Amino acid sequence: MRILIMGAGLAGVTAAFELLEDGHDVTVIDRQPGPAQETSFANAGLVAPGHAFAWGSPRAPKILMKSLFSKGQPLRYRLRFDPALWRWSLKFLKECSAERARINTERKHRLCRYAQLALQDVVSRTGIEYDGERRGLLYLYRKSESFENGARNMQIMMDAGHELEEIDRDRAAEIDPALEPSKGKIMGGFYAPSDESGDAHKFTVALAGLCKERGARFRYDTTVTGITTEGDNIDEIQTDQGAMKADLYVMALGSFSPVIARSLRETVSVYPVKGYSATLPINGANNPPTLGGIDEDNLFAYVRIGDSVRLTAVAEFAGYDTSHKPSDFSSMLKAAKELLPNAGDYDRPSYWACLRPMTPEGTPILGKGRLQNLYYNTGHGHMGWTMACGTARINADLIAGRRPDLPMDGMTLR
Repeated sequence: MRILIMGAGLAGVTAAFELLEDGHDVTVIDRQPGPAQETSFANAGLVAPGHAFAWGSPRAPKILMKSLFSKGQPLRYRLRFDPALWRWSLKFLKECSAERARINTERKHRLCRYAQLALQDVVSRTGIEYDGERRGLLYLYRKSESFENGARNMQIMMDAGHELEEIDRDRAAEIDPALEPSKGKIMGGFYAPSDESGDAHKFTVALAGLCKERGARFRYDTTVTGITTEGDNIDEIQTDQGAMKADLYVMALGSFSPVIARSLRETVSVYPVKGYSATLPINGANNPPTLGGIDEDNLFAYVRIGDSVRLTAVAEFAGYDTSHKPSDFSSMLKAAKELLPNAGDYDRPSYWACLRPMTPEGTPILGKGRLQNLYYNTGHGHMGWTMACGTARINADLIAGRRPDLPMDGMTLR
């Protein structure tokens, strides 16, 4: 079958790999000059099923409300004339009960664990190098109150069978000596030995290259401008490089999926949430972290990737704006320097901002909607690196008519 995939980020390239494995003729198009140039370019690098919490919770509305009046918050919600944001926000508020938070977290964790195993399988089969590290991740708390709240939340993961070790500051420094100088700032935390990390961009570029070797066609600098339908099917895709036809189509456009879907009279509840990352070079005088982690009180993630350290933070509802300035990273860098004073060269950071395609539930959107030859693979939010290989496999199963290994509850358009 001829399949055209819209989007060459993590979701699109992993989908291409699985569909090639099933023997399909695959073409991938993307508006960028190469693969993984947007959300997948400089993300947190954490493959973290142990942190697969749904954003919606009873505390979330208060946190977002506080961000309207307090600057420098890791969560930043700004009131603006944006009907799409209002619609998404109303749906998100419905997911903020304790019951919905647990259901969404359990579904998200189940998918993330499945996807991590799928990632490991892809790496085993292909030998792709991506600075992968399988020594676990640390989730650290600086305040006793947040540590107590964190322990209650982590119980959901443990109930789901995820291995987590509750640790004190000395154990944290034992697991990662880079924390020794600052361990007095740590109240406690959790060690997830089965979680891992790696360079998502490096992985995606390598996998795209492998797909190309196996016959996939990649058309870069190609922007989708419209879609023509005939009855309940797509007839062709219009791009700025001309029309393109296939038997079946996969939408893996991340935050831009709802924009294109709107022309199909389809409502895709995905909204872009802006995230920021700073990458620090490592030199001989530095003491970088040996495994990744998250500072739960300041909501920033850190990880070593090759000869650099990646710091990521902030969830900002700013529409499709990816602009940034050095002052946007000051709170993140300050918190990181307190926890990891010798991680890298804080005087030479490189900055990046991207759009995370969030759904109100926190789980992605897969499968068909109104049209019979269009499959969605979008809405992976802040955990696209963790989820991508799993959703790619589910997508291939659905297209082949096979029953997916996971129940699809909470992961379909309708």
